[in-house]
Amino acid sequence: MDFFDKLGKKASETYKYTTEKTSKLAKEAKLKMAINENKSKIEELYEEIGKKVYMFHVNNKDNIDMDLESALEEYCIQIDEICDAIEDERKELLTLKDKKQCPNCFDEIELECNYCPNCGYEQVNLEEENTSENVTYEEEEQPKEE
Repeated sequence: MDFFDKLGKKASETYKYTTEKTSKLAKEAKLKMAINENKSKIEELYEEIGKKVYMFHVNNKDNIDMDLESALEEYCIQIDEICDAIEDERKELLTLKDKKQCPNCFDEIELECNYCPNCGYEQVNLEEENTSENVTYEEEEQPKEE
C-alpha cells in the first residue's frame, strides 16, 4: 500500500504543477494578446492623427492661426493612457515569467542577475534600493538637535 500512496502523492503533485504551469502560460498568452491589441489601437490613433494633420494642411492653407495642438490633444491623451496600460501589462508579464527588465537596455533578464547579460549594466537589487531609501527617509525625519 505504501507504493500506491507514494504514487498517488506524486500524481497529485504532478497534476498540481501542470495545472499551475498551464494557468501561468494562459495568463501570459492573454497579456501578450492584450499588449498587441493595445499596440494596434495606438497605430489606429497614429493614423487618425495623420489624417487630422493632413486635413488641417489641406483646409487651412490660408488660415495658419488655427490651433492644431488642441485638435490633436484627445488623441494624445488616449495614446498616453494606452501606453500606461501596455506598461502595466508588460510588468505583470515579467512578474509571471519571474524576470525583470534591465533599466539600461530594457532586455528581459533573470531576477538573480547582478549584471545584464546583454549590455553589462550593473543591476540594482530592489531590496537594497528600498533599504537605502528607507534609511535616507528615516535620517531626514529625525529632528536636528541645536
